[in-house]
Amino acid sequence: MPQGIRRKNYNKNRSKRPRALGKMKYDENGQQIDDRNTEAGKNLGYKDIVRENEAFQEYYRRQLICPDEEFDQMNKAMQQDLPASFRVTGFRSQAKSLLNIIEGEFFKELTEFQEKGGKVVVPLCLDWYPERMAYQLNVTRKDIRREEVYVRLHNFLVAETESGNISRQETVSMIPPLVLDVKPHHKVLDMCAAPGSKTAQLIESLHQVEGTLPTGLVVANDSNNSRCYMLTHQAKRLQSPCVMITNHDASIMPNFFIGTTAKDGEDSSQTLKFDRILADVPCTGDGTMRKNPDIWPKWNAVNGPNLHGIQYRILKRGIELLEIGGRIVYSTCSLNPVEDEAVIHRLLKDAEGSVELLDVSGYLPGLKYRPGLSKWILSDRDRSVYQRWEDVPEKHHSVLRPQMFPPDEAEADKFKLNRCIRVLPHQQNTGGFFVALLQKNSVCPWEKQEKVGKHRLQDQEAQSNGGEKEIAEKGEPPKKKAKVPRFMGFKEDPFIYLKEDDPNFPAIQSYYGLDLPVGCFLTRCRDETKKNNLYFTTEQVKEIVEKNAERVKIINTGVKAFTKCDRKGSDVDFRIAQEGALMTLNFIKNRRLYPGRSDMEKMLSNSDFDKPPENSEMTEEFREQLNVCTTGSVALIFEDKDDHGDALKVEIIGWKGKNTIRAYVPKNERLHYLRLIGGDISKFVTNKFEEKKERQKKLEENNGSEICEESSSNPPNEEDGRSIRSISEETESLNVS
Repeated sequence: MPQGIRRKNYNKNRSKRPRALGKMKYDENGQQIDDRNTEAGKNLGYKDIVRENEAFQEYYRRQLICPDEEFDQMNKAMQQDLPASFRVTGFRSQAKSLLNIIEGEFFKELTEFQEKGGKVVVPLCLDWYPERMAYQLNVTRKDIRREEVYVRLHNFLVAETESGNISRQETVSMIPPLVLDVKPHHKVLDMCAAPGSKTAQLIESLHQVEGTLPTGLVVANDSNNSRCYMLTHQAKRLQSPCVMITNHDASIMPNFFIGTTAKDGEDSSQTLKFDRILADVPCTGDGTMRKNPDIWPKWNAVNGPNLHGIQYRILKRGIELLEIGGRIVYSTCSLNPVEDEAVIHRLLKDAEGSVELLDVSGYLPGLKYRPGLSKWILSDRDRSVYQRWEDVPEKHHSVLRPQMFPPDEAEADKFKLNRCIRVLPHQQNTGGFFVALLQKNSVCPWEKQEKVGKHRLQDQEAQSNGGEKEIAEKGEPPKKKAKVPRFMGFKEDPFIYLKEDDPNFPAIQSYYGLDLPVGCFLTRCRDETKKNNLYFTTEQVKEIVEKNAERVKIINTGVKAFTKCDRKGSDVDFRIAQEGALMTLNFIKNRRLYPGRSDMEKMLSNSDFDKPPENSEMTEEFREQLNVCTTGSVALIFEDKDDHGDALKVEIIGWKGKNTIRAYVPKNERLHYLRLIGGDISKFVTNKFEEKKERQKKLEENNGSEICEESSSNPPNEEDGRSIRSISEETESLNVS
């Protein structure tokens, strides 16, 4: 054998045989059978998950989370796919008009189809959600995409979700923000916020009063760096200057410092305490089995105890960050009492009366639920059941802990765990969910009473230095100074607020009649000469950003208010940004134009690639406004009443040229605004089912023409006359179909 490296001759283009087909098969002549196109070969995709788990059913039947006669009904509901649900964003000025369109156009169409005998499901209004802003469609998302009868509703939901006017959110996921009862002046913390559907509800509650800036704020945090950017995308759609996205482990969430002015004029700082906190903690998620069926085969009884510790630490840290008199909602998408009532019971026991469990029934009129449990059991992987800590074998002591067991019967009433609520899947065709509302009435035993005075960091440093001197005198080595926290993930651009003497801002302020202070605007570039975008935040957010930049990892804050552009005859280098128009236009007095309905439709129907509409094409009233307006960025505001008599206000950004006027609006938002004003949206909407029929029709026509050409090129004779007739008949049948 020759020496050297032996190289295998791999055929890279050879496809591997799927394991699902088994071993290779051969016929009687020894030839390989190609069975990839057989029935077995067609079913090579993922097998359907078996939605059964004997351990799951046995465990929850013993927990008595619902009456025994309802358990089979609950189990059957959990084996079905989850219905689709959505809600209309509540603080937009167009929300009411959009709701009228949904009910008066799309739902009416489905209702009429049903009355004619068609098989269709009409969306159901969620009565417990305020102002009829949420609906549940008792078919799955897959059905909505596949059934032609829902095609218009599906296209509408997709387009409006992209523009931020509708949120496609699971029904039970809407409950915690409602229970929290956020007001515009509240300082709110969402500890485990991603992907951001509940955060969006909190932001909407903060902006209940339109046209004004809330004095409160929302800090949305998540421990997963990549999910923080998903959260940022969700928050940006709402255009709120009161939101800050952070990236920290919620169980060790850092303190936020804010500054106050003392009577002597000296700067002092104190720890920020929140008025409202949402702790939607990580959980096993067995309440989401309808949406995530892969949980079925993985479920076992010790998954819950494994997460109990982190859930308790997050809730405890939330209590520490809560203001006295403030409220915190603890929620999970798990049905397991070890993750639910056991965590609440442990916290209440440790708090020694400083924290109270509140009744939430008044916030959710019409919602069906089961009250919290005061007794539950624990189980191990072998499905052995334990009702007391003393019964747990020593080998399980590292997983099953004494804090996870229920309170003694004698003191169970003291904790009032029946005030918690558990929503079960069969009650209103939803997922499973658990919610508890807690109020902090005094400082908890483990907390230290903080003093208000000089800057805390300086005090701590001085105390630390004094301690080091005492240790040095005793001959002991000094302790190491605490290191600056190292942040994981991508290094963010800095948040640099404009200075009071910024040279560019006075021109912007004068040109647009801007009624906002320069100190509320920031850039994301270290080089102050490169201010391409100006972002706007409230004073409260600015204070937190500037005092905690080194201690807190901030991912994003602020809404884009102005963006740099070529002047093109304008007096300033910055135009108004559409991304923050709904918020900034409330504080801009100049450069406001008021087009009519036909003018607005003409501008919105014109795409970015087309030549912008001429001023001469507009109505005479709007032309008069354009003639006196100089070249540059403008606010285009349409005010009228919709078909139901409700006030309608549409605000977009445009550019007024020398003889033209263009709307600077993305495609998905163009569709939204055209729909609101009753314009023609046919050029933006497609029907995939109609397109498929058209393609099929063209294909059949082409096949028919090819057959005709073939028959004309071969003249008939007596022998093949019969075959020609059969071809003609086939061609005719194709054309007819």
